[in-house]
Amino acid sequence: MGRRIAVDWISVAPVKGLRLLPRSEVRLTADGVPGDRAFFVVDGRNVMISMKRVGLLAAVVPDHDPVAGRLALRFPDGRSVADTVRLGAATRVRFFDTELRARPVEGEFSAALSEHCGVSLRLMATPPGWVSFDRRQGVVSVLSLASLERLREVAGLAEPIDHRRFRMTFGFSGLDAHEEDRWVGRDLQVGEAVLRIAGHVGRCAATTRDADTGVMDLKTLRHLAAYRGDLAATEPLPFGVHAQVVRPGPVSVGDPVMLLAGTVEPRSREVSDADRTA
Repeated sequence: MGRRIAVDWISVAPVKGLRLLPRSEVRLTADGVPGDRAFFVVDGRNVMISMKRVGLLAAVVPDHDPVAGRLALRFPDGRSVADTVRLGAATRVRFFDTELRARPVEGEFSAALSEHCGVSLRLMATPPGWVSFDRRQGVVSVLSLASLERLREVAGLAEPIDHRRFRMTFGFSGLDAHEEDRWVGRDLQVGEAVLRIAGHVGRCAATTRDADTGVMDLKTLRHLAAYRGDLAATEPLPFGVHAQVVRPGPVSVGDPVMLLAGTVEPRSREVSDADRTA
């Protein structure tokens, strides 16, 4: 009997840079997971920031209901801020190398984040039509459990490495270590959806931080450089891959994954208003 590749975990981040949340199932659209990275945070210069710069963001747990239009943030001291999502006037912000017009979320969210992190921060809503993902060509990401295990061996750790520090959408079981590296340009069936792997995910200092506290506790980049620093890849220090959604559909934990022999013709973009960010 052949091996079985399956979805082991699904994760989303309602607010980019805040605590990653598990999901048992999602319904993929051409824009990825609806509500994933529906909000992001900017600093006092209106530049997008994440836990790479401000580790304390990782300790804040978001809860977003896009249908009801409500957002809640829970802080490690037990305090919560919750309200209907109301947006202010659009302003120019810098998102990596792109300038966007985005609207701030009104209410107490920004003040609470600023107080928690000790720096001036403002919560913004991701503009309609803009996918708040780190890669232009990818809207979801994939990492194998075997790749995590290989990194654990290289790092000489006794305990498994928490997959959440890499902030990937899907984790797959049943693969060899870094087998996903060879999938760039290939299509795969995941549940009822079809993904097209667009490139490798290069790593930054955010992966050195604990997924719950944001404290730097693992020299991830040094370990990756030790055995993956010279690889030919679309980005340096690759660990996992990112993908487009060429056929939308539901995906659940436990669903089978199958690499397809050819490419799949994309369907028309069927994204409802409810799937868009607030």
